[in-house]
Amino acid sequence: MVTPLVKHKIIKKRTLPFKRYQSDRKVTVKESWRKPRGIDGRHRRKFKGLPPHPNVGYGSNKKTRHLLPNGFLKFVVHNIADLDLLMMHNRRYCAEIAHNVSTQNRKAIVERAAQLNVNVINKDARVMSEEAE
Repeated sequence: MVTPLVKHKIIKKRTLPFKRYQSDRKVTVKESWRKPRGIDGRHRRKFKGLPPHPNVGYGSNKKTRHLLPNGFLKFVVHNIADLDLLMMHNRRYCAEIAHNVSTQNRKAIVERAAQLNVNVINKDARVMSEEAE
């Protein structure tokens, strides 16, 4: 089992989603964030006591951005040739097999990844269900 070169602690500044203003009051206003654009809107003018706006200050640390909990960065693999790109970077990136790869090619990719010592995060996908039938 290959381990990441450096294991950073991932710290999120905010894990709660930003909800759309007045989505709790009106059924027709869904929770997904929309920027308030009203000319007199209290939320757009950022009055005290109103919910926060998403802004650049909530961004992740540059060192841990896009980092998976296992400490690797994700690289989507469509074929064995893509996997060979990770040969020298197996301590920084892990492979994820694309959703549209066939079961036969998945098995070949997983075998090659084991030879190259590359971590595959979805190596069991679509393999176990085929063997069960």
